[in-house]
Amino acid sequence: MNSVIELARPEVRKLVPYQAANYADGLVRLNANETPWPAPGGPADSGLNNYPPDKPLALRDALAGYYGVNADQLLVTRGSSEAIDLLIRSFCTAGEDSIVVCPPTFDMYRVYAGLQGAGVHEVPLRADNGYALDADKLVRDWPDDAKILFICSPNNPTGNRFDTDEIALIARLLSGRALVVVDGAYTEFSSEDPTAALLNSDEFNNVAILRTLSKAFGLAGARCGALIGAPELIAMVGCIMPPYAIATPVIEAVLACLIPEARAEVARRVATLNAERDRLAEKLAALPGVTTVYPSEANFLLIKATDAPRFSDLAKQGGILVRNFGWQVPGCLRITVGTREQNDQLLNSLEAL
Repeated sequence: MNSVIELARPEVRKLVPYQAANYADGLVRLNANETPWPAPGGPADSGLNNYPPDKPLALRDALAGYYGVNADQLLVTRGSSEAIDLLIRSFCTAGEDSIVVCPPTFDMYRVYAGLQGAGVHEVPLRADNGYALDADKLVRDWPDDAKILFICSPNNPTGNRFDTDEIALIARLLSGRALVVVDGAYTEFSSEDPTAALLNSDEFNNVAILRTLSKAFGLAGARCGALIGAPELIAMVGCIMPPYAIATPVIEAVLACLIPEARAEVARRVATLNAERDRLAEKLAALPGVTTVYPSEANFLLIKATDAPRFSDLAKQGGILVRNFGWQVPGCLRITVGTREQNDQLLNSLEAL
């Protein structure tokens, strides 16, 4: 099989992209049925009476430069969550195809599969081995109806990163059978970025990578992410994304965060959070009632407690919300790493333990 898109739904492969109204600087826009005045009550120079670019090419190019890929390898999406939805809709025929996930992991893979009417096969992470991938089972028992494998690395909620060579081996062995999607939402906090190794080679045209501006860049409210993969995959998936999807304020906010000075500040903040993550892990491990603090390469920690509900209640009484993940990992809670002051507030609230 020459291209992973041969696994996609035939009707999606045949789609012709929508032709949106084109714009040119210096010319009056009377071709898109826009109102000529800005919205009342808003700033006169906001430009929000005009549609944003059909495809935000300047933003695409800036993100491609940041992630170290070619522009035709990247599709800008509304958060990386939208990319999950687009991929499942592109590859899974309702009632026929399925995806494979490795729980405990990000639950939106399952949710988007359900919306598309796709099945979900589970190959659980090996809890007895630090929540490692069960690579042998993934490849050996690959279901005939499965089109996509989702690997979250660093994984949410466990926080551990999977070895790039292991992911590459899985992708190689599933070539012609599946698209391997590496969800890299927390890559900035990790010790390794697999993007170059997995995408700068023709060997892995069945690999796609998801990235987001929601975590390290502090733009969760902007909803901006990226799908990165082979150019033919990006072109096909782009056909099912609506025009004008990325709002003008989002484009402006992300471009402002990608200038060198802003990227340097993001790097400093990541270093601070990583140091706080290690300090918080040490402090939590010393608390009575905390039995395990799992290693993390993300901006959160997964811990196991003898009484998780009491832990959560004490934190809330101290003004801190943590997330009880007992529904996925019994007895465990996920704690986002905050500022030093916020982390100390959490620790102080847990003194009753």
